[in-house]
Amino acid sequence: MTVTDGRPLTEEITDILVANCGLDPGVAARSPAASLEELGMDSLALLELSAVVADRWRVSIPEQAGQLSIPAVADLVARRAAAPAPAAGAPGHTENSIVIAAPLELVWTVTNDVAGWPELFTEYAKAEILGRDGDTVRFRLTMHPDENGVAWSWVSERTPDRAGRQVRARRVETGPFEYMRIHWTYTEEAEGVRMTWVQDFAMKPSAPVDNAGMTERINTNSVVQLAVIKERIERLAARRAAVDVTGGDDE
Repeated sequence: MTVTDGRPLTEEITDILVANCGLDPGVAARSPAASLEELGMDSLALLELSAVVADRWRVSIPEQAGQLSIPAVADLVARRAAAPAPAAGAPGHTENSIVIAAPLELVWTVTNDVAGWPELFTEYAKAEILGRDGDTVRFRLTMHPDENGVAWSWVSERTPDRAGRQVRARRVETGPFEYMRIHWTYTEEAEGVRMTWVQDFAMKPSAPVDNAGMTERINTNSVVQLAVIKERIERLAARRAAVDVTGGDDE
């Protein structure tokens, strides 16, 4: 991951945080996987980072960037800088993925435990299972209140295919969407499991954002949530590996 002068983008982001946001370079070097919040970056530091990134690369970073590590922030900036603008009027389509250094069975089990999503994602306050029909689960997701105090909620259906290492999902209560379909895939690679989210959708004419605007929002949020999920599952995998080595329990 580099910029035009050949320097790694991770170094560029680190330099910005040190020069403009008060980051201790020694602390950052000792904890490369720590989130910006864990590195002591507060809301003012994140605002300064956002301003410099917007000026230098003409991209924006979300408020949730504080939950990301420096390499994850660099990846977010690189993706947004390289992403082509969607064609006017075209249906929305996004594809985002991340490699999780954990066994496939663990990644599959944790990410398909819908009832546990409030502990896995940072955006959901509640996940209620409404019913099951074979492998299909119907559930209601409720988000944390937004800046206006509104807690958005909707019903979705999700059908996992363990043998095919994929999941098909759709919104039942579509809200501002004409439709929303999501395809999750899991692929084993040398460094772990690549989990990919592909979302296809279209916004209603009455929606507050158009297809292009929602594409930008989903791409931004997906990078944040995938990075958080990666970190949480990898920590769980490490704890379990330590238990296996010591023969103790993880309570």
